[in-house]
Amino acid sequence: MYDKNNVFAKILRGEIPNKTVYSDDNVLAFYDVAPRARVHVLVIPRGEYTDIFDFTKNAPADVQLAFWNGVRNTVEKLGLRDNFRTVANTGRGAGQSVMHFHIHIMSDERFSEDF
Repeated sequence: MYDKNNVFAKILRGEIPNKTVYSDDNVLAFYDVAPRARVHVLVIPRGEYTDIFDFTKNAPADVQLAFWNGVRNTVEKLGLRDNFRTVANTGRGAGQSVMHFHIHIMSDERFSEDF
């Protein structure tokens, strides 16, 4: 079940400030407050999806396409076309700390040992 009081839901409602990289009607991309790389941006859908399984099962196809376009637009805006990685942790056991589907975009090779 989706928790409407998770930190990303609060960011989407404007209750918590963020350093926005990219935003449109379907996604919000912003810098991670605890970066694991020189560039560490999170891309989240504006809908209420807990993880990648929930998103791919329940989001309409046009919303899924818009999300991935938002990921691409974020990468392009950051100028990372040929130098980035994406990570989607799924479940607490895999390190997902906020139960709102999100993609990490990381770059510049300063990754921690546990990735």
